[in-house]
Amino acid sequence: MDLFTKIDIPAADWQIDYTSRLVFLGSCFADNISTQFARHKFHVLANPFGTVYNPISLARQIKAIASQKVFEEKDVFQDKRSDGLWHCWDAHSSLSAKSCEECISKLNAAVTRTREYLFEAKGVFITLGTAFVYARRDSGEVVANCHRQDASLFTRRMISVEEAAEALGNIVRDLRKINEDLHIVFTVSPLRHLGDGAHQNTLSKATLQMAIKSHATSSYFPSYEIVMDELRDYRFYDTDLIHLSTTAEEYIFERMAESFCSETTRENISKVDKFLKNARHRVGDSQHSSTLSFAQKNLAQAATLEKQIRGLDLNDEKVYFNDIFNNTIQHF
Repeated sequence: MDLFTKIDIPAADWQIDYTSRLVFLGSCFADNISTQFARHKFHVLANPFGTVYNPISLARQIKAIASQKVFEEKDVFQDKRSDGLWHCWDAHSSLSAKSCEECISKLNAAVTRTREYLFEAKGVFITLGTAFVYARRDSGEVVANCHRQDASLFTRRMISVEEAAEALGNIVRDLRKINEDLHIVFTVSPLRHLGDGAHQNTLSKATLQMAIKSHATSSYFPSYEIVMDELRDYRFYDTDLIHLSTTAEEYIFERMAESFCSETTRENISKVDKFLKNARHRVGDSQHSSTLSFAQKNLAQAATLEKQIRGLDLNDEKVYFNDIFNNTIQHF
């Protein structure tokens, strides 16, 4: 008797290992999944312009990176109503700042850093969250973030499949201008935007699905389908019943590893995971000989793993255990 609907995900025609540089762009689901990869010590860059939900804004961000846009004062504005912060309509508030100069500096640093990373990246995972957009009434331009400005400044609408497909085409084109060998994977966020209403959320997700279907040169990973069919129980959700639990995010990471990683890489992930779980045990008495032994053992294991797994970087863990070792040895 089958009590579990499992989504069939064929192995990808390209593979990830610990030498791969990966980029994650898009909604907060992109942040969540990139965190899983980073936690397993993969090389990751996630949302350099902050979280972005709609494909038109994401296309604008990637165009800025591909064209090496230099942000200027005309590209930012000051919120004079409250805190006086400077913002950019094309970026998340994490790039906002107290001064115009600092905000511009953050934006230009994001362009440079992302472009340099993409030159050497192997894959880009793009998570689309919604087909609803907010556009400025004065210019008609779609914004990535409203920065809590007055709602009367914007119009809100759901873009068409054709508009979404055009944005995705621009994304693919501009990414390949930077690195023609990039593997591009689209996915639709399984997180529901219930503020739109259940039916409107369904239409929004369907619009994104249809837009992705029009691009044969890019791949699709079924995050949305995994959650809807494999993880349909509310125990896989957070307390708000909208965002996913850590267990669900870990499961999606495992399904991605099944698709994009070889058996050898998956074995290496297990080795790294086992080391990290042991390494994260709390240190007790820093003056006890067992603490010194604990630090020495983990330093040796980290060095061994780095020799065995090409591209693995456990420097943060080695610094941590070196500090424990040095602090403990002072007491002997």
